Amino acid sequence: MKNRVLILLMLFAIIPNAAAQKLIEYSSGMGSRDPEDGNIWILYRGVYATHEGMILEADSAHYNTKENSFTAFDNVAIQLSDTTFIYGDQLFYDGNTRILDIWSDTVVLIDGSTQLLANHLTYERNQATAYYTEWGYGTSGSRNLFSHKGQYNSDLKQFFIFDDVRMSDSSSLLFTDTLLYNTETSVAHFESPTRIFTDSAEIYSELGDYNTETRYAISYRYSHVYNNGRTIDSDTLYYDSQLESGKAFGKVLIYDSANNATCTGDYGETSQTDHFTFVTGNALVLFVDEGDSLYLHADTIYVKTDSTDDLQSVRAHNHVKVFRRDAQAMCDSAFYSAADSIVSLYNNPVMWYEHYQCVADTIEVKHDSSGVQQAWLRSGCFAIQQVDRDKFNQLKGRQGIVFFKNGEIDYADINDNAQMVFYITEEDTTGNTVLVGVNAGVGSSMRIYFDSTRAPRRVVTMDKPDMQTYPIGQLPEELHRLKDFQWYAPRRPRQPEDVFVW
Repeated sequence: MKNRVLILLMLFAIIPNAAAQKLIEYSSGMGSRDPEDGNIWILYRGVYATHEGMILEADSAHYNTKENSFTAFDNVAIQLSDTTFIYGDQLFYDGNTRILDIWSDTVVLIDGSTQLLANHLTYERNQATAYYTEWGYGTSGSRNLFSHKGQYNSDLKQFFIFDDVRMSDSSSLLFTDTLLYNTETSVAHFESPTRIFTDSAEIYSELGDYNTETRYAISYRYSHVYNNGRTIDSDTLYYDSQLESGKAFGKVLIYDSANNATCTGDYGETSQTDHFTFVTGNALVLFVDEGDSLYLHADTIYVKTDSTDDLQSVRAHNHVKVFRRDAQAMCDSAFYSAADSIVSLYNNPVMWYEHYQCVADTIEVKHDSSGVQQAWLRSGCFAIQQVDRDKFNQLKGRQGIVFFKNGEIDYADINDNAQMVFYITEEDTTGNTVLVGVNAGVGSSMRIYFDSTRAPRRVVTMDKPDMQTYPIGQLPEELHRLKDFQWYAPRRPRQPEDVFVW
């Protein structure tokens, strides 16, 4: 009884191996045994063979019955499935491992609408994967792929290619070292330095995906896009080549060469089609104009261009600070209109020009390449200049207009309920400036003229002036600080980096 059980166990152990090594079935017009090896059949005149769903045809073949292997010659055609075929000149097939090796000047693998050409292919049926090691040229729809080494999986419909990879179609060209491309999703995945050239943009990335159908790129490392004079650099980037728009995350830098403007931040968006750029999170816009630079920081900044890519407007919101060599400012929101070259500051704006601090409900500044031309202080105008540690020149009124000539302050008009406190100075015998008195008074309006040192040289008070001159030390206490006096010097940006300090 024990012997019978042992024999049955041995049979069960042998049967699976026999099934795994199913013999190749064949037919041919003529054939004979190899006189030097009786295990080999020499077949010719229309060889036809099958093995586990695979069909093989050739002009001639050698079949090794002992090794269960098949060597075929000339006009070799292999059908692996209803949609997958391989054609070549010479083939070796191991029926035990189910691996095909096929050679030709050009081996052709066809899988539906996908083709792979090479001079030598190894196809592993168990993995449904073809390999090449010298060169391979693939096509899928309108896409062409080339590399020196690679593989194609006919079950996954996927190329994995490397070593001098090129992929192209009618509107894009991709260069990289390693590429994974799915022919059904049209998505290419890369993990090495990659350059993509489309009709509208040049893209660089070292890790990401590119959809060849939608022209949509996602980059996760060292992301860079160039599009018609505009570049985007960031850690992570989503870019649509058809819409010419992108979303950038982490260390964002957007440069517009047409307007010599650079935008940086933690997150940004830009669209060449809709003509806008948006940055937020440590947002900064830098404008360079004839060697002078303007730094604009805010929580959020929008830059709008027109259809010719010329700058149209800039909007900044929350914690706005501006630095330029000749003027600085801070406010809650700001707007710049390129049409009239006017910067408008809203919600508690403060502007500094040389030694002057100006505040109002709204401040508007017009400038050109020579500098500031005119400034309007609308409602609640208050201008202050520090004379020494606790003494300040002060101008106050409902409205104020400051006029400039060649970028230098010329005169200022203070209108409606004008008030003034100005310290009189002169040089002593040693050449030092000393205080000799204080002019203070009111009037319906005032005009202040400035000298070449930007100091007030003459004040004209119009309509019911009431002016007095006081000796130093006898100025009434209420005139030391006019009503609503606020000194914001500690918050003034003294250098470009200060725009980030609120």
